[in-house]
Amino acid sequence: MPIAVDQLRQLGLDAGLCAVGVSSAEPFSEVCSTIEQRRAQGLHDRMQFTYRNPARSTDPSRTLPEPRALVVGAYDYQREAPPRPRGEPLGRVAAYSWEDHYQHLRAALEPIAARLRAEGHRAVVLADQNHLVDRAAAHRAGIGWWGKSSNILVPEVGSLVILGSVLTDAPLETPRVPPVADGCQSCTKCLTACPTEAIVAPGVIDARRCLAWLVQAEGMFPIEYREALGDRIYGCDDCQDVCPPNQLRRRRPSSAGAGDAWVSVLDMLAATDESLIQQFGRWYIPRRDPLYLRRNALLVLANTARPDDPRVAAAVQLALAHDAPMIRAHAVWAARRLGLQHLLTPLTHDQASEVQLELGRP
Repeated sequence: MPIAVDQLRQLGLDAGLCAVGVSSAEPFSEVCSTIEQRRAQGLHDRMQFTYRNPARSTDPSRTLPEPRALVVGAYDYQREAPPRPRGEPLGRVAAYSWEDHYQHLRAALEPIAARLRAEGHRAVVLADQNHLVDRAAAHRAGIGWWGKSSNILVPEVGSLVILGSVLTDAPLETPRVPPVADGCQSCTKCLTACPTEAIVAPGVIDARRCLAWLVQAEGMFPIEYREALGDRIYGCDDCQDVCPPNQLRRRRPSSAGAGDAWVSVLDMLAATDESLIQQFGRWYIPRRDPLYLRRNALLVLANTARPDDPRVAAAVQLALAHDAPMIRAHAVWAARRLGLQHLLTPLTHDQASEVQLELGRP
């Protein structure tokens, strides 16, 4: 006798999910084609998530042989922002990174998987992995509609959700559900609010412009988007902050403190590599190299600090003497943006190509 889908749905809701749906585990062939097309256009930049191997991330059988169903869940992380501290340059953290929301999502999906296993079936929890295109699974399961921001929007909840699934070989009833009605309609607020115009068409993101990706990308931060980064040290919420469905609900109190939503960039630049990884290790950091945290902190410092603050000049001077050419190069840009060009004299004979490029900019 098949397990009742309603029972599984209730298990997820009781565990903290805001929506649960069930779908077949057939390959997402159309999505695979879309991913390959966008990768060919370069829209993914160097992003690997689901782009690394589209054939795997769009075919559940690559993860679990002979799968029968996906039980898809959404976890609502919409919370009130902690108060902004005063008195120093701060980096703003996107709401999805104030705490480890994926820990809560996996914990809420696990009772569903446990019930399926108890009935003798295989069940694998998938969340924030390259194994599955979560948004496509959520759309097929009737969790929500594709927004123009490329996010899934859950009716009466919005887009401030993270998604995960339980992949199983259990013979669940998986009737094809009609797509959730498009709630965006003629609204284009997310497109016009993007600070770098990264949403190049409804539902299409050019990662080469997306600040949420660029703070995670390797190498030099593109010169044309450094000022647009503003005070964002990790992630970007702009397209979601203006989304009308996200503004209709009263946000719940957050368990996160001000230190989770706002980070002192002066402290980041003064910290050791070990302490940076210890404090921010749950963020995605390229190759887990703290140099990228310092790179981003320098840009935020340049965009937000007062140049007459002696701590700011000292932080830039320290970065100008850093062993890594990438840090020295970004410190050159920061010094110029802050009007601290007099600090650049010792770098006149710096042979690093990155530094020479920055020194040679008009």
